[in-house]
Amino acid sequence: MTLDFTQTLAFAGVVLFVGYGLKRLVPPFTRYNLPAPVIGGLLVAGAITATRTTQWSPITFDTALQTPLMIGFFTTVGFAASVSVLRVGGPQVLKFFAISTVIAVVQNVVGAASAQALGQHPLMGVLAGSVTLTGGPATGLAFAPEFAAAGLAGAATLAVASAMVGIVAGGIMGGPIGTWLVERGTLATPGGRPAPSDGVAAHVVEAASAEPVPAAPAGEDVEAYGLLKTLVVILFAMWIGGWVSTWIQTNVQYPGFLPGLGGKPLTLPAYIGAMLVAAVIRNLDDVTGIFGLSQRLIDDLGSVALSLFLVLALMSLKLWELAGLAVPLAVILVIQLAVVALVAAFVIFRAMGKDYEAAVMSSGFVGFMLGTTANAMANMEAMVQRFGPAPRAFLVVPMVGAFFIDFTNAIIITLFLDLYR
Repeated sequence: MTLDFTQTLAFAGVVLFVGYGLKRLVPPFTRYNLPAPVIGGLLVAGAITATRTTQWSPITFDTALQTPLMIGFFTTVGFAASVSVLRVGGPQVLKFFAISTVIAVVQNVVGAASAQALGQHPLMGVLAGSVTLTGGPATGLAFAPEFAAAGLAGAATLAVASAMVGIVAGGIMGGPIGTWLVERGTLATPGGRPAPSDGVAAHVVEAASAEPVPAAPAGEDVEAYGLLKTLVVILFAMWIGGWVSTWIQTNVQYPGFLPGLGGKPLTLPAYIGAMLVAAVIRNLDDVTGIFGLSQRLIDDLGSVALSLFLVLALMSLKLWELAGLAVPLAVILVIQLAVVALVAAFVIFRAMGKDYEAAVMSSGFVGFMLGTTANAMANMEAMVQRFGPAPRAFLVVPMVGAFFIDFTNAIIITLFLDLYR
């Protein structure tokens, strides 16, 4: 059976809610912050893989909407890159951001070196580096076609496997590392209290930026008008961003002094132009208020695009491509986990002040440098439930993990991809 793109999208929606249902029914899925789209998508991919032995293909998908949804999600990330919000966090955010960027580079250096030592393509190690650990499954799947074109077979399947290991490890390791730092140093803590709600955690940056309430013309429904305006602005950023990406691909090259890269064209991912345009629009709006954008609406639309993109991408994974690569991938990932754990315990903790808040930030660092921002928030919430509030950590970590690291990570990934292409 072959589904057209509308039927495929409808099927993906059903699979998405199957994922939500399974997440409620299986507590470990929630405990380790496994995304519902990943659960549902991998379920379908596993079922299709199981039919290979029968030489029967039960269903074929038309994934024409996969790329637009992917670009749409990363465009909404671009809208979060507000200079005014960055100023709210102050020097601590800049320091945390700088360290995270350096460690993203380290992840790729370590990954590529480990892969080469194991007799594998160095891009396998990069894919199991900042692409899927710092970036998560969305970034991994977005870059997978570029890695496949550069000669890495089974890139999409490897990306998902690496991202899943990172998400689970980020949920398991972050809390114990933060707790060890508190207890080893007998740090002063405020005393246990309930963790902030998901709403507080998700919108701490939004509150800091004092976003305006969207205004609607007389006679128009405020919510519908705000949603429509937000959607049109996102689409506009995607439109202009496509031109920007094309111009970059055509005109921008690495400077000649870079060994192995000098003179090569800069091959940024398709979404980078839209992210840049979105960031410009957001900062223009911060200064002038001309659009009156709601970051909450932008985030909600981005969440929808991300969920559908992940399901579409995962449903068509060829899981059998992991055969023969599982052992070297596992070795690379074990090394990566050790690197992040050591950095969190001995670099982040010292750089961020060697106090209780720094310990909480260390647990959050493990979460988003191995998994997702959701892992980071869950790690920190577990710590504040036991030891007390850490408001500085809840400002710094999500600002870097959810927004700013995506920009530098895209550049870092592109550099390593072009280096080993």
